Parts: sequence; C-alpha cells; structure tokens
Amino acid sequence: MHLSRPFAWALLSLLLALGGCAVNPVTGKNEIAFVSEQQELSIGQKNYGPTRQAQGGDYVVEPELTRYVQSVGQRLARVADRQLPYEFSVLNDSTPNAWALPGGKISVNRGLLVELRSEAELAAVLAHEIVHAAARHSAQSMERGVFLQGALVAAGVALGGSDYRDIGMLGANIGAQLTNQKFGRDDETEADLYGMRYMVRAGYDPAAAVGLQETFVRLLDDKQPGWLDGLFASHPPSPERVQANRRMVAELGNPGGEVGAERYQRAIARLKRSKRAYEAFDEAQKALAANDTATASRKVEEAIRIEPDEAAFYSLRGEIRAARKDTRGARVDLDRAVALNPDYFRPLLVRGIVRRESGDGTGAARDLQRSAELLPTAEAYYALGLVSADSGARDQAIGYFRKASESESKAGESAGLQLARLDLEANPARYLSAALGLTPDGFLVISVSNDTKLTVRDVEVIVGPRVASGIRRQAGYRIDRALRSGQKIQLKTDIGPMDVATARRFGAAVSAARLAQ
Repeated sequence: MHLSRPFAWALLSLLLALGGCAVNPVTGKNEIAFVSEQQELSIGQKNYGPTRQAQGGDYVVEPELTRYVQSVGQRLARVADRQLPYEFSVLNDSTPNAWALPGGKISVNRGLLVELRSEAELAAVLAHEIVHAAARHSAQSMERGVFLQGALVAAGVALGGSDYRDIGMLGANIGAQLTNQKFGRDDETEADLYGMRYMVRAGYDPAAAVGLQETFVRLLDDKQPGWLDGLFASHPPSPERVQANRRMVAELGNPGGEVGAERYQRAIARLKRSKRAYEAFDEAQKALAANDTATASRKVEEAIRIEPDEAAFYSLRGEIRAARKDTRGARVDLDRAVALNPDYFRPLLVRGIVRRESGDGTGAARDLQRSAELLPTAEAYYALGLVSADSGARDQAIGYFRKASESESKAGESAGLQLARLDLEANPARYLSAALGLTPDGFLVISVSNDTKLTVRDVEVIVGPRVASGIRRQAGYRIDRALRSGQKIQLKTDIGPMDVATARRFGAAVSAARLAQ
C-alpha cells in the first residue's frame, strides 16, 4: 500500500503523539516507545500461563529441577539493567527451545536442558532471554508491526483491553506470536553480547556462550532432528554469531568464572535418565495422531516403565484407551494423570469428554470448565456445549457452541453444526445471508446463500426499505426447494422498476428457515 506524503506525515504525527521517547535501559539508545511498560507487564502476565499450557505445560515431575533453573535465572536477573518481575519455568516439551515474553516471563524447554553441558551454558541461554525482555525486543517487534500496518488504535485496544479468551482456539494470540517470532539480527546480537555481560556480573564464565553457539552451529550443519523446530527457528545460529561472541569475551578481558558442569549434570541426571521415556512418548503421540493405537499403546507403556511419575504418559494412555472404547481403563489413567498434575489442561479436557460419554454430566462440566480456565480450547467449549444440550440448557449450549465455532478446527466445525441445529430456526439470518441485485429492466433480485454445513428448507426472505431498526417489510418470498451447504440461489421479485439509487435504499433478510431432516 502506498501512502500519500500528507497522510504519511499525519500518521507519523499521530504515532509520535501517542507514543513517547525513552532510553533503552540495556543499550542506552533513545527510542520511541508506543507500548508502555505497564502494557508490557500486562501482556506478559496475561499470556504467560496460557502460553505455557499450550506448549506442554510445566514440567512437574521434578520440582527441584525447576527450582534450580529459577535460582540460576534470578541470579542473572539481579544484575540485569532493567528490573522486571522476572519469572522462570521449565516446560514439558522435548523441542529444544527457550523464549521470553514482555515483562520478563521466561521459559526453557525440558528438551533444551538435556542438551546443555553446564550451568554456565544454562546461564548463557537465560541471560540471552533476559536481555530480550529487558531491552524490549518483543515490544519493539509489536511496535514495528503497529507502525507498518498503521493500526495503532486497534493494537491499543488489543493490548489494553483484551482478556485473551481465544488463546489455544484461534491460533492468533499475542503469546503464541511472540514466542514463535524470529528476532532480527540486531536483536540477536544485542541479546548475545549483553547477555555475556550479565554472565560476568553474575560470576559465570562468558566463554560458555561461545561454546553453546558452536554447538548450535554444528547441530544446524548436521540438521539434527527437532532442532530446526526449536531454538533455531526463533534464534538462528551462525558462524558470525560465534565470532562476535569470541570478540566479546576478549573485550571483556577473558575474565573466566564459574562453569558448574558437575553441578549442572547432577541437576539434570533424572531428566537424562528419562530421555528415552519422552522420546517414546513423542512417538506414541505421533502414532495416535495417525490412528495407530497399537504402536501408540506400546510406546506409551515403554515411557511409563522408564518414568512412572509423569502425568502426560497416563493422560496419553487414557486417550488411547478412550479411542478403543475402554472407558473404565481410560478413567483410571486420567484420574492418575490429574492427580499427578492437577494444573494442566489436557488430562482434564480428556477426562471431561470421557465423563460426558459415560453419562456423568456434572463431573464432565467440572473438568471441562477447569480445562477451559487453564487454556480455552474449541474442544472444551464444544464438549461443554454437548453437556449443556444433554441437560436441556439450550441457551447455555448455544453460547458454548458459538465460542467453539470461532475456531477453524474439527471441533469448531462440529460446534458450528450443533449451533445451527439449535439456533437456526430462531435466528435464520445469522446462518443464511441475503443480498439484492437489480435486473436490466430495473427489478430487484434476491440472492440467498446457505452459509452453514447443513441442508436447509422452507427459506423465507423479506424485502423492503432500510430503516434504523433493520428492514421494513414490503414483500415476502419463499424458496420452494432445499438449499444444500454452500449453495446460492437467486429469485427475481416483482418490486420495480427502479433505478440504482433507489435500489440501494432496499434491503433483504432471511426471516425463516428449517433444517432439512
């Protein structure tokens, strides 16, 4: 889109008026900041929990490992140039990755921890993410998007007023966008170099950051499975970054410092012993997605034998048993999964679905509502709609189905069907659209489209002048045949002749319709 010079200057003036000048606390550079610190904190706080849920949930098998990672993170946070409410978590995900949300909300995946060799390498990862948060890199990314789109007002509403109900449903939440974004070369360089300074301040050997990048480059060259989907996607390594890190170590005077290799290896000993369990679990998930329940069952049994305290393994075995219609066995596994990790959405979601199918509507609603609180998903809302419909709570069911239908997923499509079944006859204009055209001889033509996934019949349309309250009926027309999903039909009226200007004052709306049985 090309902006005229006067409009561009007007837009820039608006942005400057709504934004403010600030000094970056890490680099000391003057910057224009459109996202305030309060907005940064709010974005991080609102998205941190749901984003962790959407990426495997917290790793809870070994709380002492999380406490260890947090202690290293807080040691670095204390020497950062910007004091934020930093938080550190370990995610139950095999992908080697780490990320930071605005406001200092940082996560590192289980899959990355098993690849690191020392506490100093962990410090290099966490210091890098701390700099991303402290130097406002995610906020700057949002600001660049706002400026380029000329959509400051819309972004301001999203940043200031949204409660992010659609996280996990529509795939467009801020948390997912920020954790999957690719930082620019300058941002990555800043995070590397200032992160090494933080390491020195905290007493760690910054040379570990060089060794870490060398490992990443080697893995990238070898195209190791899984790595391209993790840290490399958002933090691409390169020989240039390795050389820049070496120069920074020299600039810092080759200070040395703590490495903590033995201490780190003790901290991740259980995680390394159970690595094969999580590999088997990942293979089981892929097999179940391909409807190969035999392989999925065999792999998840292997995972449980190696690590019997992991809730995710029992949750998956419960899903497999549910797919095989073993409701009793599924309930035993899902109860175990919820007991081991009561604050993860997935086993609650699956148990709620199983409970509903076995006739326990009250228990199903309780599980599904808790699951949706942790991470709103189309699956949870769809299942809640079914539970409500089972109990005769029609209006409540419609509300849940409407939420679920916003998702472009299988559950969202199913919810749309249920919504149409319940609501179409009462509100046909929500599901069938009507528009007007004009014939060459000046008579109005009605075009009716069936926007549902269902076949409808007995469609009636009213036509008349547009008024403040809608359309004042002048005539009504009935379509004498069924309309299939996605079908459009035209009907010539006897209203006319008239010119285009007059026709534009008329409107049409579907006033009645029924589902074809």
